[in-house]
Amino acid sequence: MVYSVDVVTSSALSAQTLSQLHERINTWFLAHARDLPWRAADRTGWQVMVSEFMLQQTPVVRVLPVFEAWMDRWPTAADLASVDSGEAVRAWGRLGYPRRALRLHAAAQAIVERHGGEVPQHYDELLALPGVGSYTAAAISVFAFGKRATVIDTNIRRVHARLISGKALPNKSLNAAETRLAEELMPADLETSVVWNAATMELGALICTAKSPKCEACPVQDMCAWVAAGKPEADYVPTGQSWYGTDRQLRGAMMAVLRAAVAPVPYQILKQAGRVDIAVPEELVPAVKKLAALNPEPEQIERCYTGLLKDGLAHEADGFVTL
Repeated sequence: MVYSVDVVTSSALSAQTLSQLHERINTWFLAHARDLPWRAADRTGWQVMVSEFMLQQTPVVRVLPVFEAWMDRWPTAADLASVDSGEAVRAWGRLGYPRRALRLHAAAQAIVERHGGEVPQHYDELLALPGVGSYTAAAISVFAFGKRATVIDTNIRRVHARLISGKALPNKSLNAAETRLAEELMPADLETSVVWNAATMELGALICTAKSPKCEACPVQDMCAWVAAGKPEADYVPTGQSWYGTDRQLRGAMMAVLRAAVAPVPYQILKQAGRVDIAVPEELVPAVKKLAALNPEPEQIERCYTGLLKDGLAHEADGFVTL
């Protein structure tokens, strides 16, 4: 079966073909899905919610140890809501984008205030929580509570682009046509739709990867429009996010100092990027050395330090800084 490279909807597919796609991909998933704690039969809405926050722009291998430590410490939303937000940022460790920790803490407080400590099941209620966008609301409602909703992440978009539209990669950003395609591909049956969301995501993560797809292991290789078209190259080259020398790197190094601290840190350590003459507490020495090694310009130091304060990731008082 060959589809045009320009196809961007599922309208060219018969009901029988759609059913076959659902059956094959779902069957593959049930046999090959990774055993992850937020997929366990006894998973809670809170576990799924925490995993979705942590997995944003972060691979599973990095999330797992932090997730497990987080669940040991804060197994419910109420547990997290009861501590200072700085503790959430500290426990976030090196996952990156630490504002996610602040947003998750704010969401936990809202869950306690509005929903008696229980993560709400419905999309609109989830969307109203701090830090929860359309993707996260849909993912929690589906993966935690078995609701029917269309989940669209990068992996799913890539599977749809290749399988149906014959394109090597999806558009650079989600557009209306891709959203319509995802909705059209959703199974009508509730149980099948829940598995389909997870299965398509897993297929993109493990088989239909961006750089080295394992087409020979794909359960729908013979139905793939991209394979049928000869695997044409993408019309753009994905560019990874830079790191070295960026504000993200410097902010991360400043945060590492604060996470290592057992007491408030003299603000000069951050304001001078570790290049100070004052005594540095022993527990901070490794993190301060790494900060100083970046050798940033004064303008970048000021921008990053001010940004941490503005974002609520750090607090300054009486010449000292804390998370």
